[in-house]
Amino acid sequence: MSVPDPAESTDRHNPLDVSEVVSAGDLDHHGAVEDETGAGVVIGKSGSRDDTEMDMTPMVDVTFLLLIFFMVTAAFTTQKSLPLPTPKPDEPSTNAVPQEDKDPSELTVIVNSLNTYQVISSEFEAEAPSEHEMRLKVREAMAGAAKPKKMLIKAHVDAAHERVVAAMDAATASGLTIQYMTIEEDE
Repeated sequence: MSVPDPAESTDRHNPLDVSEVVSAGDLDHHGAVEDETGAGVVIGKSGSRDDTEMDMTPMVDVTFLLLIFFMVTAAFTTQKSLPLPTPKPDEPSTNAVPQEDKDPSELTVIVNSLNTYQVISSEFEAEAPSEHEMRLKVREAMAGAAKPKKMLIKAHVDAAHERVVAAMDAATASGLTIQYMTIEEDE
């Protein structure tokens, strides 16, 4: 195996050897120059950069079409609600306040502003400072002669929500139907 002599390689024409300087006048309109064999050799950029860049216009068009399609086909549900009249605090109430009759089938639990309970039945009236004591008083009322069928829960507007929920839980555990009202003054 012999090593080629560098002096010999200058005698032969190497198409990859750029030893000649080409002037701008030798180039044709495509940026190519003919070599000795007549084949065109392109010098410089063979194509424009636009070939490598991607046109985003069709992708944007498809995105907008999909957006419009999903907006048109989306099923919108409307929430139905009952119309409530707005309160008018300056005007006096036109509703008559019913007199509270002691119904033997009703148990009343009052949650006052200090978050203590008052349990009232047709047989007794008792204070219950804790949730546990309130549940005991409700069970006591259920064990009495007049078995209540419903529980009226009167909650002060400043009462803790968890205290009101505890009274509702006690009514549900005892099998009572629940009526609920808010009061502004402690009874």
